[in-house]
Amino acid sequence: MDPLSDVLTLVNIRSAFSSRFVAAGRWALRFESYRHIKVGAIVAGDCLLTADGASSLRLSEGDCYLLTGGRPYEVGSGPGIEPRDGHAVFRASPTPGNVRYGTADPDAERTVIVGGSITLDDVTAALLLDCLPPAVRIPSGSPRAQNLRPVLGMLEDETAAGPMGAGVMIEHLTRILFVQALRAYLAAGEPVPGWLGALNDPQIGAALTLMHQQAVRRWTVAELAAEVGMSRSGFASRFRTLVGVPPLEYLLRWRMRSAAETLRTSGRTVGSVAAEWGYTSESAFSHAFKRVIGVPPGRHRVTPPPPPAAPVVMR
Repeated sequence: MDPLSDVLTLVNIRSAFSSRFVAAGRWALRFESYRHIKVGAIVAGDCLLTADGASSLRLSEGDCYLLTGGRPYEVGSGPGIEPRDGHAVFRASPTPGNVRYGTADPDAERTVIVGGSITLDDVTAALLLDCLPPAVRIPSGSPRAQNLRPVLGMLEDETAAGPMGAGVMIEHLTRILFVQALRAYLAAGEPVPGWLGALNDPQIGAALTLMHQQAVRRWTVAELAAEVGMSRSGFASRFRTLVGVPPLEYLLRWRMRSAAETLRTSGRTVGSVAAEWGYTSESAFSHAFKRVIGVPPGRHRVTPPPPPAAPVVMR
């Protein structure tokens, strides 16, 4: 697969929930926590979104957003409004998946937000979260943003009407919205650190794809450079600048993280996993595994993963 698909598979999107939020008048809500990622879009009206430690984002109809890392955030009709506890507002709603808030005045300005939570595997989530800023705005007119519109339309219909099978549809649509939002964010050309941003570079992105497609191959830096039409030294320097580590170090880390996930989630032996990743010597595999993961493979497979963060009410 391609690098983004590989990483999204490894971080294992475990749940994806969405809700429709309709607010009228002057309003503001604060949410103290969430797990991993929030994704959403403004269906009607506009709002101000501020994650702690990040600049405020003014979002208008058609804009999408990503929030990452679980840090507190506020959303409201504008600045200078004392926010209410957002979790409490959602808990108090008789329909948590379709919440109405604010004045009942039919002439008041109305904002409609469709937003969801993306929960990842706690062990591997950092592979993606470390490459994303705390808050991202994806303008409605940005490249590939048009691909979000059909998903948003379906998601709004499912959350508003709640037809039969809506729960399953909402979960799958939220995952699709998240991947489409990632694509649109990358296509916008904003600086993105690490491997995720490097996918936008024609030559380094091509090298990353080769490394994921042929991860077992005993690549050399010279071979990778030749495949993408660069000199060995130029390729090594540019790869390290964009990705943050040398090419073969990136490849080793990817192999070992993939092997670690297999050991943690299957009953396979260390020897069989080592062979899958091209190691004829179990001791050599164990040495490389410990250097990257921090513990020997045998210990890793019996070490329980960290407990998940406490769930939040807003979905």
